[in-house]
Amino acid sequence: MGSEIAAPAFFTSDVLATTPAGGRGLVGREQYLAALCELLDRAADGNGSALVLRGAAGIGKSALLAAVRDAALERNLTVLSAVGVENEAGLCFAALHQLLHPLLPEAVKLPLVQQRTLRAAFGQEEGGPDLFSVALAALQLIGEAAARQPIVLIIDDLHWLDPASTDALSFLARRIGKDPVLVLAATRADQGDPADRAGLPDLVVEPLPEDAAAELLQAQAPTLTTTARRRLLAQAAGNPLALTELPRALRHSGTDRVAEEFPLTARLEAAFAARSAELCPAARTLLVVLAADVGCELRRLLSAATELAGAPVTADHLQAALDIGLVELSGAGVRFRHPMMRTAIYARAPLTQRLGAHSCLAAELADFPDRQLWHRAAATLGTDDSLAAELAEFAERSRRRGAIMTAVNALHRAAELAERPDRTTTLLLGAAELASEIGARREAQDLVDRANPSALGPIDRARLATVQEVIAFGHYDPENRILELVDIAGDAHQAGNSDLAAELLWRAASRCFFQDAATPARTAIAEQLDLLDLPVPDPRRLAIEAYTVPWDRGPAVLDQLARLTPDRSDADAMRYLGYAALFLGDLRRGSAYIDAAAGIGRNQGRLGLLAGILGAGNWSRIWLGEWDTVRAETEESLAFAAETGEEFYGVAGRTNLAMIAALRGETELAEDQLREIHASPMAVGMRCIQVTAQQTRGMIQLLAGRAEDAFATLRRVYDPADPVSHPMRRWWIAAELADAAVAAEKVDEARQLLADLPALATRLPAPMLLVVDEYSRAVLAADDDADAGYAAALTSHVGSWPLYRARLQLHHGRRLRRQRRMAEAREPLRAARDSFDALGAAPWAESARIELRAAGEASTRRAANARDQLTPQELQIATLAAEGLTNRQIAEKLYLSHRTVGSHLYRIFPRLGITGRVELAAALESVAA
Repeated sequence: MGSEIAAPAFFTSDVLATTPAGGRGLVGREQYLAALCELLDRAADGNGSALVLRGAAGIGKSALLAAVRDAALERNLTVLSAVGVENEAGLCFAALHQLLHPLLPEAVKLPLVQQRTLRAAFGQEEGGPDLFSVALAALQLIGEAAARQPIVLIIDDLHWLDPASTDALSFLARRIGKDPVLVLAATRADQGDPADRAGLPDLVVEPLPEDAAAELLQAQAPTLTTTARRRLLAQAAGNPLALTELPRALRHSGTDRVAEEFPLTARLEAAFAARSAELCPAARTLLVVLAADVGCELRRLLSAATELAGAPVTADHLQAALDIGLVELSGAGVRFRHPMMRTAIYARAPLTQRLGAHSCLAAELADFPDRQLWHRAAATLGTDDSLAAELAEFAERSRRRGAIMTAVNALHRAAELAERPDRTTTLLLGAAELASEIGARREAQDLVDRANPSALGPIDRARLATVQEVIAFGHYDPENRILELVDIAGDAHQAGNSDLAAELLWRAASRCFFQDAATPARTAIAEQLDLLDLPVPDPRRLAIEAYTVPWDRGPAVLDQLARLTPDRSDADAMRYLGYAALFLGDLRRGSAYIDAAAGIGRNQGRLGLLAGILGAGNWSRIWLGEWDTVRAETEESLAFAAETGEEFYGVAGRTNLAMIAALRGETELAEDQLREIHASPMAVGMRCIQVTAQQTRGMIQLLAGRAEDAFATLRRVYDPADPVSHPMRRWWIAAELADAAVAAEKVDEARQLLADLPALATRLPAPMLLVVDEYSRAVLAADDDADAGYAAALTSHVGSWPLYRARLQLHHGRRLRRQRRMAEAREPLRAARDSFDALGAAPWAESARIELRAAGEASTRRAANARDQLTPQELQIATLAAEGLTNRQIAEKLYLSHRTVGSHLYRIFPRLGITGRVELAAALESVAA
């Protein structure tokens, strides 16, 4: 969930679109700056936001950032800045350290665990904090500082940030909430970056229009001929950097033409390289060393350049580079005035000089072992097994710190250095595994494509199959793929790795749930599982059996689940047990296990795990009537899915929100969610998604009074050949089918569709199956048997499930009223009305009121209460506060700033008519009653 970024005012009010030239040019850039300054002012007022500026190289993004920095300083705001450095992309949290360095003395105000997290992340003490713990600590540090003075975070060249820093900053930017913080970043439009995955709002910085471009060129080169001016304007295409640099290239070339056969970027790089030719060899060597590490401090830079040149390189040589405008001073170091200058210098330097630059820098950075390692790797041609081993060790350290993409990059480089083909493939496979863990499917696929399958043994073949299940799940024929996975699992087991074999069988079993499978494939999984000799209560075994052969082994699994005393500190065990119980229909037990897994996942910062279990795992809670929890946790899961790349769980979570909206009578919202689901390629072929979407559509139609449409929609679920059918979930829809059948007068047809349900509920006595069996039999009963059916159901399993109990009471009361038994009808109708009101099921509550009036009893409309005004996140925060958690504890649990939590509570109290948190519990109980 997290705090969603409120769209900046200019971002939604078409300010840019209504400016001259569509918001472009000099006037447009003034509008850009005015809009960005509006964000500054909003941040100062406590409305945090984040924005990414995107544009082509040289389009002026950095200039806009500089102008915003000046405007922030004029407003007495604190400015923290970082610049992405291509050479530091492999260094874990390098950019985050650069950004937060001025605030680190204030870290003593954080809880001790967060102090240690930051110190470990920045290499100041031992430890391996996960990425999201680091991000949360950074969020709290910035929040503390912003409470004293509003803060602006400015990040340039976002595309070159190290992946760990990018992920941490994306996480932070999504959770600014009401902290007085503005996060403003700039990136190249042609560069992909992990911020895309986080869904941060962006703004494209456009080229200059013709008039403004001509004005800029006139200022830069007033003596150009008309022909040269026209040609330059065409070549520059409104790019401010090109309009500044190409005239210089003309002056150096002594002609009025710049080569037109190359792209603009190449022409600019050539212009920069030509300018460097004016320098003496020592100064050019200095630039090459700087290009090899633009983050290096000046003292080390000069020393490395001296070693490489074989002669002293001094500040005089630096001054020469400053004089021609290629570099500029920056703090204790020096940097190129534009990233393309660095690219031009580095790319055009001789290979031996580039390798030598990295070797000399490695010698200078002995006290920074990680940076030294990357320079040693960059200085190496060919293979080097010992260096590959060091990079693999660095990758493992990075993995333990949660810097997964840093680890991926290190393993990739190690694979390039490894001498043996099998070692290369193993390292590439390890990198692909890590990339797949965080949803970086494109990167993982690229790594898999580089691996040599012929070099794989049975264990690595099994690892590869596991990765492929993550990155290319939908690219396989389910039936054949399941049989292939079973064979690979068997080979891994024979090779001595039963755990990996069990993982593959779980992947195969998951296909039975997600996509369905015929009996032979299911049997093959079960038989191979038996060969593994896993203990009967092993959570993996129970989950695989539940997903694969539920009717045969489900009863034994339910029995084991009832008798287990599992290790509740093991998130994966809790997840397996939870999925087994939920799939079989033991919803309360399954939800308890899922809650335990979620709690561990929160403590460990496993957002990918949370994306799955808070999204897909919450569908079952809808039927227990826990709608507030489902909405809050599902919205939370959507944010986690966006941050971790787990797109499938984002789609699964939308099914929860669609159904709850339908049940609450929010038809338009439900339809919107369904459209999102059906538009996603992740939903294609996924019967688990399609059946829930179909059930939701049927529910919308039913509650809108379109009974025949609802029945036609729901009956499709009972055709196994229909892609919206699911072998287990279709039976869960029996209650909706029965409701639609009664309203559409298709009772006999519904009885035929549900004819197998009583026997199945006896064979697999899971609570959900028992509830829908009792419910549908009562609703579809003949008049002579109806009273007994209602009484039996309401005093059995249905009676303890609020949603089904209220629906059955509504049916009972309606039938009694139609039999003219008015006095008897009122009691179940009153009970139904009150239960629907408590749940927020407005359409059903209204139906109960209509029936009550027809039975002779007036019934006022449900009065809106303060709880209706709380967002899911606010309700989640209020509930945790009512349980006694402090703001910091709530913040850590929900991955928010504790000041954001405080801001939420400040708004919640008056809405609930209370003045403090001690009154929260009573207020929430009263509005829930």
